[in-house]
Amino acid sequence: MLRGLFHLIYPPACAHCHAHVASHHALCPRCWGEMRLIEKPYCPVLGLPFAHDPGEGMVSPQAIAHPPVFDRLRSVALHEGVARHLVHDLKYRDRVDLAPMMAGWMVRAASAEIAAADAILSVPLHRMRIFRRMFNQSAELARHVARLSDKPFVPEALMRRKRTQQQVGLTANQRSLNVRGAFSVPEGCEDLVFGKRLVLVDDVYTTGATVSAATTALKKAGAADVTILTFARALAGPI
Repeated sequence: MLRGLFHLIYPPACAHCHAHVASHHALCPRCWGEMRLIEKPYCPVLGLPFAHDPGEGMVSPQAIAHPPVFDRLRSVALHEGVARHLVHDLKYRDRVDLAPMMAGWMVRAASAEIAAADAILSVPLHRMRIFRRMFNQSAELARHVARLSDKPFVPEALMRRKRTQQQVGLTANQRSLNVRGAFSVPEGCEDLVFGKRLVLVDDVYTTGATVSAATTALKKAGAADVTILTFARALAGPI
């Protein structure tokens, strides 16, 4: 009865366009149809969607030419249209109510990797940025990914020790230099990382500078395997 009263006062609406839908935390058919989901076939390392199926085990030229420090990348959708708006609403408009819905899709996108993982953690913000923003959107996503997958959430396993400038507007090289040495595993938290298979959550993958710097810190502390999981990723087109 209480649920029915709540739906009467706050009828379910699309998380993007606010059209009426059947349940809360969902998209309407039109917005869902505009999402460019990343489905197989894709590069098993960088998660880049292939234009056609190249066969089992084939990796992208990018992964061969520039192998990443992390073991693999998985993302829900391309960073455009509705997906981009959802990320911006969560990050800049304090729409933390979107996190459970987005995390559910992330669990689906990396189900095998999460099942094999020992723990979930997020890309941390510097304490000064947390003070200004009041929350970490990556941590919100990671917390719900851990809850939905029944995996430990260990945000304390990684810290941002260097206050960096925002990555928006920087070139790929500038982004890499900006976050070099920015992350570390705090003293006393080594056991959470050493020998572990970890899923590192962030909201968007662009050049990979931030998650690469974070992965470097985790690998230095002895992490056995690091999967990067993001809601969206930037991409010009299929390869």
